[in-house]
Amino acid sequence: MPADLAARPTPPKPELYTKDILRLAASLPHADALADADASATRRSPVCGSEMRADVKVENGHLTAIALRGRACAMGQASAAVVGKIAVGRSAEEIADARAALARALIDESGFDGCWPELAVFESARTYPARHAAILLPFDAVLAAMTGND
Repeated sequence: MPADLAARPTPPKPELYTKDILRLAASLPHADALADADASATRRSPVCGSEMRADVKVENGHLTAIALRGRACAMGQASAAVVGKIAVGRSAEEIADARAALARALIDESGFDGCWPELAVFESARTYPARHAAILLPFDAVLAAMTGND
C-alpha cells in the first residue's frame, strides 16, 4: 500500500442510532391498529427484512387517521413514528413527494432542506445505505394503503 494512503485516517461514520432516533423508535406503539380502517397494506424491505403494516382512514383524498405497526429496526420504527405524527391531513401525492424528497436526501449531499423538517433526524443514516429501505418503508406502506396497491 502506498505510504500516502496508509497515513490518511478514515473519517469516522456518524453515530447511526442517535438519541433522537431511539426516542422516536420507542414512541411507536407496537400493537397500533385501526378497527375501522378504510384500507390496510403491508410492505416488506427485501434489503433488511423489516416489515411495516399501515391501517388508514381517508376522506376526500386526505389521510384522516393512521396506525403503523411492524417488525423493523430502530430506523424503521423511528420513521414510522414520524410518519404517524405528520402524515395525517395530507394527500397521497404529498406523502409520495415527502418520500421522494427523503430518498433523495439520504443519498444526496445537498441535505434535507426539501424534506418535512422532522425527517432531518435521519441525516445520520446517509452513510448507512443498508438502512435507507427501512426508513422509507412506512411511507411505502401508507401509500400502498391509500392507493389500494396491496
